Amino acid sequence: MNASANVNGEKKPIVRMTGITKRFPGVVALNQVSLEVYPGEIHGLVGENGAGKSTLMKILVGAYQPDEGEIYLGDDRVTFSHPQEAQRKGLSIIYQEFNLLPDRTVAENVFLGREPLRHGLVDYRQMNAQTMALLQQLDVHHMISPEVYVRDLSVAQQQIVEIVRALSLDSRVLVMDEPTSALSETEVEILFNLIRNLTVERNLAVIYISHRLREIFDLTQRITVLKDGNVVKTVQTCDVTPNDVVRMMVGRELNEYYPPKASSSDVREVALRVVNGSNARLKGINLELRRGEVVGVAGLQGSGRTELAKALFGVEPFTSGSVEVNGRAVRLDSPMDAIRCGIGFLTEDRKREGILPSQSIRDNVLLAFRALRGVFSINYRDGVRGTPSVAELGKRVDLRAPSYETQIRYLSGGNQQKAILARWLASGANILIFDEPTRGIDVSAKAGIHNLLRDLAKNGAAILMISSELPEIIGMSDRILVMHEGRLVAELPAGASETDIMLAATGGRETHSEETTI
Repeated sequence: MNASANVNGEKKPIVRMTGITKRFPGVVALNQVSLEVYPGEIHGLVGENGAGKSTLMKILVGAYQPDEGEIYLGDDRVTFSHPQEAQRKGLSIIYQEFNLLPDRTVAENVFLGREPLRHGLVDYRQMNAQTMALLQQLDVHHMISPEVYVRDLSVAQQQIVEIVRALSLDSRVLVMDEPTSALSETEVEILFNLIRNLTVERNLAVIYISHRLREIFDLTQRITVLKDGNVVKTVQTCDVTPNDVVRMMVGRELNEYYPPKASSSDVREVALRVVNGSNARLKGINLELRRGEVVGVAGLQGSGRTELAKALFGVEPFTSGSVEVNGRAVRLDSPMDAIRCGIGFLTEDRKREGILPSQSIRDNVLLAFRALRGVFSINYRDGVRGTPSVAELGKRVDLRAPSYETQIRYLSGGNQQKAILARWLASGANILIFDEPTRGIDVSAKAGIHNLLRDLAKNGAAILMISSELPEIIGMSDRILVMHEGRLVAELPAGASETDIMLAATGGRETHSEETTI
């Protein structure tokens, strides 16, 4: 936990927002919100989805204008009608969805719209040199070249390019919205060191938005909690616990996230069995998944967790070994094979791989059912010729939406995840693979997903849950499988410690899958 002293000292705030109110049709998004951030401070901003975090930050950087309230930058009152005005004053934001052009170079992205000119033409030599100087200041010049195309960079490297662009604007305040949602643990640590160095060396103020409380406590000096458009409290990070923050956000304790685990009578027959399953990325996988249980899969980034899910769903099939579903030998050579066997897969990247963003909620929910029934099933109404009722499925998974004809992209992350789950229930799937089921979802929505998983298991589903969040693995799993370098290396009981899991995940403890069926 971060134990930093009070950051205020004798400093004046670099940013002061007072009495900010913002109304949208039918809703007050922000109600008399005030926020102060100091030079050199990393300030956490937390709250459930819809609490007002993004709206407040969009007002700060000029994307929205407040209906009431004032913004001060240092001693000067400022108003912004456009984000470029805020940038010129030293306010920058890095959104969760990057604003980079993939077919331009790093340097072209950094200086987009501000390219240095020579004789009326873009001076690429100077632009590359200035970008290299910025990369050297951050000590990341060995990782990124100014002349490489952004499309060829990893997500972590693209994040760094966004930071470099902010520094090129002489930013004094940097807002970061869920910056680690797609990063590995190693990449997260690189980013954290970068942020800490910027606050120390440049006296940069960072407003850090995240649903991951561990990051908030590792990184920030103060935390402001929003709920329903109001400030609950601003606290020193070292004076509170994660439980305190969760109580302020949602009104309940951290340990109330997780429903009770399965009893011995809840766990039934084997639904899925793999014997010596291997492919280019997986080696000698042996596992059994029973109805009524939630089995967690832990491991470091690159350990093979997602590859295991893709093998079981036929995306990257096993090339050797055997698979049984409900005691019958099957071949899972394609996703359609898996769907026909009653297997559903909730991918870790729901935006790119899980939803059709421009299609309605109804079409997204019925996608797998229609794939099974054929092209003419698109004309079937709810309840006709066996077509599931989307309304009933929505109630079953507690899907909240104004209409099932709404485009799914307008739903919150939690409700998008529920819609994908409803899709697999509509297809009749009862072996469900969840890869990072609560990534990017707020605290309250996480609890809803956890309760859904447990209810499905109680009703006879067999659930394999992959997560990089160890508290989630420990809180939800009836058994814990640990992966390392493409192998299942250990099986741990419910309630195993983080230390035991990490020891196995790093290769320190191994129960070889060739020797023990997991």
